[in-house]
Amino acid sequence: MAFMVFEGKTLYTYADSSLPIVADQGSISIDVYPSDHRLVVRSKDQTIKEYTVAVGNPTTPTPIGEYQIVYKGKNWGAAFGPRWLGLNVPWGTYGIHGTNNPYSIGQHLSHGCIRMRNNDVKELFNMIPIGTKVTIYGHVLGDPNQDARNLAEGDVGGGVQLVQSRLKSAGYFTGVCNGKFRSDTTIALRKFQRDHHLIQNGVVSSKVYEELGLIE
Repeated sequence: MAFMVFEGKTLYTYADSSLPIVADQGSISIDVYPSDHRLVVRSKDQTIKEYTVAVGNPTTPTPIGEYQIVYKGKNWGAAFGPRWLGLNVPWGTYGIHGTNNPYSIGQHLSHGCIRMRNNDVKELFNMIPIGTKVTIYGHVLGDPNQDARNLAEGDVGGGVQLVQSRLKSAGYFTGVCNGKFRSDTTIALRKFQRDHHLIQNGVVSSKVYEELGLIE
């Protein structure tokens, strides 16, 4: 378990088995640091290459967590550059790819994917096998300098998946922890709110985060 402190509260993240945490598949791994716009390729804990990248903007952030490269493709279209390395993010299509907007590199300007310069992504494509572990660092509930955002039906992401996991552990949610806030999550959340004397509105607020043990 890891934690961060902000706004006078302690915010916890849990390495829950229902979250997309994967085993190492080989000696090569990728670490991504969105706040620094940096992608690092490592082999047996030794850095072998670093790249400057573009990552998601605050409204469509790059998904935090541990994933795998599950697909490699070429020439998906100009916006994606010459190469695509797909990640197994359960709530959407995310990947590492090139770009026709090189000015965006080094900024928070993507819709959640990790953009690279076209020559860089070609090099990475040739270096990285399918099954490579990709760790994207940060806090699953968002910017540590701001309160965790409210979540409601229709939202997707790591925060939703974490809430689903906690509701499942508490016996309220029986569905798949896939990071997609649908009606089954709303029903489970309202039951949890009822039993904890909270407003039964199906919205994950700061009070719900506290009752779930995610902040205090």
